Amino acid sequence: MTQLDALLDWYATMTPQSISRAAELYAADAHFRDPFNDVRGVAAIETIMRHMFAHTDNPHFIIGERIAQGEQAFATWTFVCTLRGRVYEIAGASHFRFNQEGRVTLHRDYWDAAEELLQKLPVVGAPIRWLRRRFAAVPPQP
Repeated sequence: MTQLDALLDWYATMTPQSISRAAELYAADAHFRDPFNDVRGVAAIETIMRHMFAHTDNPHFIIGERIAQGEQAFATWTFVCTLRGRVYEIAGASHFRFNQEGRVTLHRDYWDAAEELLQKLPVVGAPIRWLRRRFAAVPPQP
């Protein structure tokens, strides 16, 4: 099993009890960034994962494609959770860099918070959907 496989298997099967395995997979000073967080260190990364379980129901990742080249890798995923009785699916991708020991030094998540989450929420969703329609280019009809 490669370092990428071990990492993605951890994400796909993560539970509140398995969060503590982050230290086996991430370097002590690892940098994690997503649309809402920008942190360094295993303890901060674990805090993000605990927050996910505390504020959503049944959160889990479905891992899609993966590509590894040297000390870098890229994977696509779908994050699924329930929030206030509604199921949300967020499509995204992650870029990883690994050190010589096989631990993650950089984990950068890429996903569109407006499209994948905010426009689906009550109250804030309507103005975001309006803005997206307003700025969308309409191709000419054949």
